[in-house]
Amino acid sequence: MTPAPAHNIMVLYTGGTIGMQASAGGLAPASGFEQRMREQLAGQPGLAAWQFRELLPLIDSANMTPCYWQRLRTAIIEAVDGQGCDGVLVLHGTDTLAYSAAAMSFQLLGLTVPVLFTGSMLPAGTPDSDAWENLTGALQVLSQGTSPGVQLYFHCQLLAPNRTAKVRSFGRNPFATLQRSGGAAQAPVPAALAYRAPLQVAKVAVLPLVPGLDAALLQATLDSGVQGLVLECYGSGTGPCDDDAFVAVLEQACARDIVVVAITQCHEGGVELGVYAAGSRLREAGVLSGGGMTREAAFGKLQALLGSRLPVDEVRRLVGLDLAGELR
Repeated sequence: MTPAPAHNIMVLYTGGTIGMQASAGGLAPASGFEQRMREQLAGQPGLAAWQFRELLPLIDSANMTPCYWQRLRTAIIEAVDGQGCDGVLVLHGTDTLAYSAAAMSFQLLGLTVPVLFTGSMLPAGTPDSDAWENLTGALQVLSQGTSPGVQLYFHCQLLAPNRTAKVRSFGRNPFATLQRSGGAAQAPVPAALAYRAPLQVAKVAVLPLVPGLDAALLQATLDSGVQGLVLECYGSGTGPCDDDAFVAVLEQACARDIVVVAITQCHEGGVELGVYAAGSRLREAGVLSGGGMTREAAFGKLQALLGSRLPVDEVRRLVGLDLAGELR
């Protein structure tokens, strides 16, 4: 089926570099971007009608939080269900753009309109800025029609939210699609995960393994009140399996219904916990395989699953199934 062109686009401005202006402390998010947009896009052919909303306070995306994601999710739903918008463009800082796009892909399951995220590496109006080309390009994609669901638009490319990471801090092309393994079965969207269902903020941590990370550090993370932990393992899913205390902490965490998901630190590939003994012991302790999920995808998925108040056994089951392209 050919995607339908959007006719009424909501532009949600969260802040970020794209609209920043100089301040005493350096570049900072600034209001007034709508007028700048209208002046820049005046007479631009082929663009659908659009409206603009600032999500105040505007933030540098380094200050993004799961609580803010709740506000963004609500704003997108209001635009679609309440104002009849058939396309949404989110203007967002690049530092956490991939995290937010991944999170929204799980928090907007079942939404029948496209939601694009874009931003820029340099503020609009500065020499060699990529702001207007990214913004105009994203509006053109929506106006011409694209698939429903969440995508990133950057440097003339549409990128899948659950395979994308920011890999460069410079240049016009900071995002890359990571080559991760997949192949999990696709799950129908449970009612508790549909985009209109209530959602709470979950407390999820990410812990990368490094040589010498011991049971005490792992215990401190798990004792912080987390409901879920993304454990960034080595290679295909290995960890310090000869550290009995470390493994015991993981066993205790799973007994306390803390959901622990293993992903790989590698840019390519994924987790297969049965390949090495060092991975098998993690699996025996109750750690779940995150397959080829990226850090951004695993973090966003656990936020949605745990925030939906699903039973822990159901959360653990859904971790291994594809909901939004994270395991394809």
